[in-house]
Amino acid sequence: MKVLTLDDFDLKGKTVFLRVDMNCPIDPVTMEILGTKRIEEAIETLTALKDAKVVVASHQGRVGNNDYTGMDKHAKVLEKLMNRKIKYVEDVIGEAAQNAIKNLENGDILLLDNLRLCAEENYEFTPENAAKTIMVSRLSKLFDLCVLDSFPSAHRSHPSIIGFPQVIPACAGKIAEREVRNLDKIMTIAKAPHVIVLGGSKVPDRLEAIKLLIKNGRADHVLLTGLIGNVFMRAQARIKSPLGIKREDEVVAKAHALIGEYPDVFATPVDIAIDKDGQRVEMDVREMRKEDKIFDLGPKTVDYYSKIIASAGTVFISGPAGFFEKKEFSYGTNALLKAVANSMATTIVSGGHLTTALKQLELSDKIEHISTAGGALVLYLTGEKLPMIKALEDAAIKYRSK
Repeated sequence: MKVLTLDDFDLKGKTVFLRVDMNCPIDPVTMEILGTKRIEEAIETLTALKDAKVVVASHQGRVGNNDYTGMDKHAKVLEKLMNRKIKYVEDVIGEAAQNAIKNLENGDILLLDNLRLCAEENYEFTPENAAKTIMVSRLSKLFDLCVLDSFPSAHRSHPSIIGFPQVIPACAGKIAEREVRNLDKIMTIAKAPHVIVLGGSKVPDRLEAIKLLIKNGRADHVLLTGLIGNVFMRAQARIKSPLGIKREDEVVAKAHALIGEYPDVFATPVDIAIDKDGQRVEMDVREMRKEDKIFDLGPKTVDYYSKIIASAGTVFISGPAGFFEKKEFSYGTNALLKAVANSMATTIVSGGHLTTALKQLELSDKIEHISTAGGALVLYLTGEKLPMIKALEDAAIKYRSK
């Protein structure tokens, strides 16, 4: 990755747009932040920018999802972690945000509200069109430098990620720089068999990445959990009733095609756990009724998957196996993380949820590489060029000569 870094710039007195990823696990009932790892990660780059005027920008959740909320709680967490005042504005590109940016003094840190409150940030753009968005047009003239440290969002072509580097100098933050350097090092020593353990809820992204991972020799076994596991079981006709997810027919058809093309690669759960009157109830997949909703893996599936993990040369795990925020349904996620940590393989753990769980289990020191990135890391391992990395590389060519 040939990009500019913070070391390439005189930062004192500069007004800096810092794109980070503070997208944290959120309790759907209380809306409290459950894990602060991604907020903690922002501190290293913020510390390096101590002589600048820093405007921190992030998103939280997706429009329509129960983790979509403002950034006020994030500001309070960051303030506590850094033991200093963090300014916050309930605005992104409006007059309040612009005035707050203009009034910053050296050493100030201002956190904007959820970027996805701005409609443009919910869509993918080409670099040229991203530079023409209202967000970039309004805010870019207020900044001297764009620092991209949002590796978990590096696979997105949103204005905040690829738009600003088109019009102002841009460089990588500390986390993004280290992520890519470490991953490149790990991938040079990765060995077969490659075992991929995938969970979580972002199914369309995962389906595209799975095919690339298999084609590029990065996935000899794909062990499926979470919502994506349900999609594949639906494709196998092992779950009879609709899942009630967006674009269900399309994603189930794609999963069915992948199973047909690579029949020996995929493993799906054999037993699961459901919520019955607030209690965990385990059952064989074949015993499921139409009204049953899967909340976790069962012990037979965990044992089956753990044996495959134990024989792996490289293991990559991304996304929780179930509704791990509830203690009674954290079993599958925790058990698989323990299997990965205790294996002899080269290990990579990916995603904010798993990073939080790993910390709670005190297993972090047994993993080669831990990243809060989820979908971005999956795509990076396929060998695809991530939009954020491409934007940084292009900016390095454009601005290094100036």
